[in-house]
Amino acid sequence: MIGEIIKRIKFCNTADRIGPDMFSTHWRLYFRSTMRHLCEKKFKRFAEGADFRPGAYADACSKIEIGANVVIRPNSFLFADPTEGGGGILIEDNVLIGSGVHLYANNHEFKSTKHPIITQGYPRPRLEDSIVIRSGSWIGANTIVLPGVIVGENSVVGAGSILTKTVPPRVVVAGNPARIIRHL
Repeated sequence: MIGEIIKRIKFCNTADRIGPDMFSTHWRLYFRSTMRHLCEKKFKRFAEGADFRPGAYADACSKIEIGANVVIRPNSFLFADPTEGGGGILIEDNVLIGSGVHLYANNHEFKSTKHPIITQGYPRPRLEDSIVIRSGSWIGANTIVLPGVIVGENSVVGAGSILTKTVPPRVVVAGNPARIIRHL
């Protein structure tokens, strides 16, 4: 058991992820100074005024950029594609993100009907699957953003929406799939 604990601690300290399942690093999110140090080390970019709250997850942190004054709230999940050439996540400055927002820059393969999806792996990595949230946007709580989506500057995404396509600047979108409901 001691060997298993040591192995898990090493994994938590070296893995390209942050989250409650990473027990030897997650405690650092509860204190501003240790949170900043951990996030600056793990993320591709973690700007001044950014905050990553306890209970949030990020996978493939080295491909995720979090801009100034952005708060990643509890139950949110940022999933960049961990493979070479796959999509990353860019959240520009001054973006509001509600709790429980999920950003997925990758997907599962499901071409074969003869094999379980879990064994089919992932599609070929594509940089165009990157997700970009432009400056000044607001992503409502429990929104899901799928690969390749760009949210335009100063746009609003209603809570519980599912984004399957790019959102133009200065609009309000909502729904499943999200549709423009108002121009700002």
